[in-house]
Amino acid sequence: MPVATLKMLSLDSSDASRDAAFWSAVLGWDVAAEGDGYAMLTGPGHALGFGTVPDHEPPAWPNENGSKQFHLDLAVDDLDAAAAECVRLGATLPDEQPGETWRVLLDPSGHPFCLTQAANWG
Repeated sequence: MPVATLKMLSLDSSDASRDAAFWSAVLGWDVAAEGDGYAMLTGPGHALGFGTVPDHEPPAWPNENGSKQFHLDLAVDDLDAAAAECVRLGATLPDEQPGETWRVLLDPSGHPFCLTQAANWG
């Protein structure tokens, strides 16, 4: 029996409202709560929270030191179309990429996240 159940992942942010709007558009999740320096999305079984942190410093990409802390892997049907849509919504597509089967992007606060083919997940 597990000790706990993951219900929400929270991200430090330079602008919680902006990041919630970005991730809401990318994931199709609803903005369930938003306040002064805080926002939360709800999805199927999980939530994604954002807290504005003064002088937020995003992790670096690429990062040879392995200190990016975490990243989200998102399954998509079309890598190029999904990456283009994420960029349109406010993400950045860095020049450095890990290969042909993944796309690393940076959200508006600079957090790296990956897109990969949904078919690869089985």
